[in-house]
Amino acid sequence: MGVAVLTLGNRPAELRALLDSVAKQDEPAAHVVVVGNGSPLPELPKWLTGVEVDENLGVSGGRNVAMERLREFGDVDVLVDLDDDGLLIAADVVRRIADLYASDPKLGIVSFRIADETGQTQRRHVPRLRAGDPMRRGLVTTFLGGGHALSMPMLDQIGGWPDAFFFTHEETDLAWRALDGGWKILYEPELVLQHPHTSPARHAVFYRMTARNRVWMARRHLPALLVPVYLGTWVALTLARMRSVAGLRAWFGGFVEGVRTPCGERRPMHWRTVWRMGRLGRPPVI
Repeated sequence: MGVAVLTLGNRPAELRALLDSVAKQDEPAAHVVVVGNGSPLPELPKWLTGVEVDENLGVSGGRNVAMERLREFGDVDVLVDLDDDGLLIAADVVRRIADLYASDPKLGIVSFRIADETGQTQRRHVPRLRAGDPMRRGLVTTFLGGGHALSMPMLDQIGGWPDAFFFTHEETDLAWRALDGGWKILYEPELVLQHPHTSPARHAVFYRMTARNRVWMARRHLPALLVPVYLGTWVALTLARMRSVAGLRAWFGGFVEGVRTPCGERRPMHWRTVWRMGRLGRPPVI
């Protein structure tokens, strides 16, 4: 088991609390890597590995740096990504993850439940369309970036995070590739990462990157017939939901950018994957 944490250097107290919660696990991780994503690292405990990169590579790029460092150790089978302002409130998280992977060789991704200090889970943190019950365990089609586990054999097969995405939808891009490769994604609500109640729109680039990356994802992975359906659905949903003119302007600017700019290699998923996603409750049209 390997644990990876990204930090921008602006949450030293939260980072230390998270690392303390990792150190208190009753089955310790073999390796813990902390990446300073375009910032110097604070003083860290001697039992972990620190890596500093010169520029902010975004969530995708920074996690790829951590993944490669863990791969260099040569003995990591499962990678656990944790947000630097999160907290493991139970001491058995690493052990339970190890047991899940030991029991199912086709388990690719395990998604934690994200809960705030009161134990509440935001609707957007439930990785299914019907999000009324955050305690419902089961197979899903995507996962939560704040806390999750990834099979290293799966990553060896399908590749890592999409570097160019920088931020937003990188989890879904990875999830679609995992499903198309025959791997399972499990939402396990009893694995909890405590995380402050936040909105993704707090990031200035959120609307532009959300739209751009959604277009890139469709162009990269969807069968040609589904690309206009998927993107048309999200245009309609955005127009219905968005109340900010500035937000709409940024979103459509990102949409155009996604259409006009290179998105990486196109590898459309198989129709059997589309069917499988539909049976799991979320076909790739929404």
